Amino acid sequence: MPRVLPKIVNLVTAHPQRTVFTRFIPANHPGAAKGTWPRYYERWAQMTLERLGRDMIELVPALSVFVPPATVVDKHAYSPWFGTGLEAHLRSRATDTLIVTGSETDVCVLSTVLGAIDRGYRVVLVTDALCSSSDETHDALMTLYEKRYSQQVETVTSNIVNASWP
Repeated sequence: MPRVLPKIVNLVTAHPQRTVFTRFIPANHPGAAKGTWPRYYERWAQMTLERLGRDMIELVPALSVFVPPATVVDKHAYSPWFGTGLEAHLRSRATDTLIVTGSETDVCVLSTVLGAIDRGYRVVLVTDALCSSSDETHDALMTLYEKRYSQQVETVTSNIVNASWP
Protein backbone atom coordinates (compact mmCIF):
# COMPACT_ATOMS: atom_id res chain seq x y z
CA MET A 1 0.00 0.00 0.00
CA PRO A 2 2.73 2.58 0.73
CA ARG A 3 4.09 2.02 -2.79
CA VAL A 4 0.79 2.52 -4.63
CA LEU A 5 -1.00 5.07 -2.46
CA PRO A 6 0.84 8.11 -3.91
CA LYS A 7 -0.06 6.94 -7.43
CA ILE A 8 -3.73 6.62 -6.46
CA VAL A 9 -3.74 10.02 -4.76
CA ASN A 10 -2.24 11.56 -7.89
CA LEU A 11 -4.98 10.03 -10.07
CA VAL A 12 -7.78 11.06 -7.71
CA THR A 13 -6.42 14.60 -7.48
CA ALA A 14 -6.97 15.00 -11.23
CA HIS A 15 -10.71 14.19 -11.03
CA PRO A 16 -12.04 13.77 -7.49
CA GLN A 17 -15.63 14.46 -8.59
CA ARG A 18 -15.43 11.47 -10.96
CA THR A 19 -13.91 9.16 -8.33
CA VAL A 20 -15.74 6.28 -6.67
CA PHE A 21 -14.13 4.52 -3.73
CA THR A 22 -15.50 1.07 -2.94
CA ARG A 23 -15.15 0.07 0.68
CA PHE A 24 -15.45 -3.47 1.99
CA ILE A 25 -17.59 -3.65 5.14
CA PRO A 26 -17.10 -7.01 6.85
CA ALA A 27 -19.72 -8.84 8.88
CA ASN A 28 -19.97 -7.93 12.55
CA HIS A 29 -19.24 -11.56 13.48
CA PRO A 30 -19.11 -14.90 11.59
CA GLY A 31 -22.77 -15.74 12.24
CA ALA A 32 -23.93 -12.45 10.72
CA ALA A 33 -22.79 -13.43 7.23
CA LYS A 34 -24.57 -15.48 4.55
CA GLY A 35 -23.56 -18.25 2.17
CA THR A 36 -19.93 -19.32 2.56
CA TRP A 37 -18.99 -16.06 4.27
CA PRO A 38 -19.46 -17.51 7.81
CA ARG A 39 -16.79 -20.10 7.00
CA TYR A 40 -14.50 -17.30 5.77
CA TYR A 41 -15.07 -15.26 8.95
CA GLU A 42 -14.59 -18.30 11.17
CA ARG A 43 -11.20 -18.86 9.52
CA TRP A 44 -10.32 -15.14 9.50
CA ALA A 45 -12.09 -13.96 12.66
CA GLN A 46 -9.74 -10.97 12.83
CA MET A 47 -11.52 -9.66 9.70
CA THR A 48 -14.90 -9.28 11.42
CA LEU A 49 -16.04 -5.80 12.29
CA GLU A 50 -16.19 -6.63 16.01
CA ARG A 51 -12.48 -7.53 15.92
CA LEU A 52 -11.29 -4.88 13.45
CA GLY A 53 -13.22 -1.93 14.79
CA ARG A 54 -14.95 0.69 12.66
CA ASP A 55 -11.83 2.82 12.31
CA MET A 56 -10.12 0.05 10.29
CA ILE A 57 -12.75 0.15 7.55
CA GLU A 58 -12.49 3.87 6.94
CA LEU A 59 -10.71 5.18 3.87
CA VAL A 60 -7.09 5.96 4.53
CA PRO A 61 -6.66 9.67 5.37
CA ALA A 62 -4.85 10.41 2.10
CA LEU A 63 -8.02 9.38 0.22
CA SER A 64 -10.76 10.41 2.65
CA VAL A 65 -9.91 14.08 2.06
CA PHE A 66 -11.44 13.72 -1.43
CA VAL A 67 -14.91 12.81 -0.07
CA PRO A 68 -16.87 14.76 -1.15
CA PRO A 69 -16.79 15.32 -4.10
CA ALA A 70 -15.63 11.69 -4.49
CA THR A 71 -18.27 9.06 -3.76
CA VAL A 72 -17.96 6.10 -1.38
CA VAL A 73 -19.79 2.86 -2.15
CA ASP A 74 -19.96 0.34 0.70
CA LYS A 75 -20.03 -3.36 -0.15
CA HIS A 76 -20.36 -6.52 1.95
CA ALA A 77 -18.74 -8.86 -0.56
CA TYR A 78 -15.81 -8.71 -2.94
CA SER A 79 -17.93 -7.39 -5.78
CA PRO A 80 -19.16 -3.81 -5.82
CA TRP A 81 -21.86 -4.71 -8.34
CA PHE A 82 -24.45 -6.34 -6.05
CA GLY A 83 -26.67 -4.41 -3.69
CA THR A 84 -24.62 -1.21 -3.76
CA GLY A 85 -26.15 1.13 -6.32
CA LEU A 86 -22.78 1.44 -8.06
CA GLU A 87 -24.07 0.63 -11.51
CA ALA A 88 -26.96 3.11 -11.23
CA HIS A 89 -24.48 5.76 -10.07
CA LEU A 90 -22.20 5.12 -13.04
CA ARG A 91 -25.05 4.98 -15.55
CA SER A 92 -26.50 8.26 -14.23
CA ARG A 93 -23.17 9.85 -15.14
CA ALA A 94 -23.07 8.20 -18.58
CA THR A 95 -19.87 6.41 -17.59
CA ASP A 96 -18.44 4.05 -20.21
CA THR A 97 -14.87 3.64 -18.93
CA LEU A 98 -13.58 2.60 -15.51
CA ILE A 99 -10.04 3.36 -14.44
CA VAL A 100 -9.38 0.81 -11.72
CA THR A 101 -6.85 1.09 -8.90
CA GLY A 102 -6.78 -0.34 -5.40
CA SER A 103 -5.85 -3.11 -3.09
CA GLU A 104 -6.20 -6.84 -3.30
CA THR A 105 -5.52 -7.26 -7.01
CA ASP A 106 -6.55 -10.91 -6.70
CA VAL A 107 -9.79 -10.40 -4.76
CA CYS A 108 -11.78 -7.14 -4.81
CA VAL A 109 -10.04 -5.73 -7.88
CA LEU A 110 -10.63 -8.99 -9.75
CA SER A 111 -14.32 -8.98 -8.84
CA THR A 112 -14.66 -5.34 -9.88
CA VAL A 113 -12.91 -5.91 -13.20
CA LEU A 114 -14.87 -9.04 -14.17
CA GLY A 115 -18.17 -7.41 -13.25
CA ALA A 116 -17.27 -4.31 -15.26
CA ILE A 117 -16.40 -6.45 -18.29
CA ASP A 118 -19.70 -8.31 -17.98
CA ARG A 119 -21.55 -4.99 -17.89
CA GLY A 120 -19.80 -3.67 -20.99
CA TYR A 121 -17.51 -1.07 -19.48
CA ARG A 122 -14.12 -0.27 -20.96
CA VAL A 123 -11.71 -1.28 -18.19
CA VAL A 124 -8.36 0.45 -17.70
CA LEU A 125 -6.28 -1.21 -15.00
CA VAL A 126 -3.53 0.99 -13.57
CA THR A 127 -0.68 -1.45 -13.02
CA ASP A 128 1.40 0.67 -10.65
CA ALA A 129 -1.64 1.63 -8.56
CA LEU A 130 -2.61 -1.92 -7.52
CA CYS A 131 -1.43 -4.01 -4.60
CA SER A 132 -2.21 -7.18 -2.73
CA SER A 133 -1.28 -8.84 0.53
CA SER A 134 0.17 -11.65 -1.61
CA ASP A 135 2.88 -10.80 -4.13
CA GLU A 136 2.52 -14.25 -5.70
CA THR A 137 -1.17 -13.94 -6.48
CA HIS A 138 -0.82 -10.26 -7.42
CA ASP A 139 1.77 -11.24 -10.05
CA ALA A 140 -0.39 -14.14 -11.26
CA LEU A 141 -3.40 -11.86 -11.69
CA MET A 142 -1.37 -9.24 -13.52
CA THR A 143 -0.33 -11.96 -15.97
CA LEU A 144 -3.97 -13.03 -16.28
CA TYR A 145 -5.15 -9.48 -16.93
CA GLU A 146 -2.44 -8.87 -19.52
CA LYS A 147 -2.61 -12.21 -21.33
CA ARG A 148 -6.06 -13.75 -20.90
CA TYR A 149 -8.14 -10.58 -20.70
CA SER A 150 -6.05 -8.42 -23.03
CA GLN A 151 -9.02 -7.76 -25.33
CA GLN A 152 -11.19 -6.57 -22.45
CA VAL A 153 -8.74 -5.04 -20.00
CA GLU A 154 -6.20 -2.37 -20.84
CA THR A 155 -3.19 -2.35 -18.52
CA VAL A 156 -1.32 0.94 -18.27
CA THR A 157 0.78 2.88 -15.78
CA SER A 158 -0.46 5.90 -13.87
CA ASN A 159 1.83 8.14 -15.93
CA ILE A 160 0.02 7.07 -19.11
CA VAL A 161 -3.39 7.70 -17.52
CA ASN A 162 -2.33 11.13 -16.28
CA ALA A 163 -0.84 12.07 -19.64
CA SER A 164 -3.94 11.09 -21.59
CA TRP A 165 -6.70 12.08 -19.17
CA PRO A 166 -8.33 15.36 -20.27
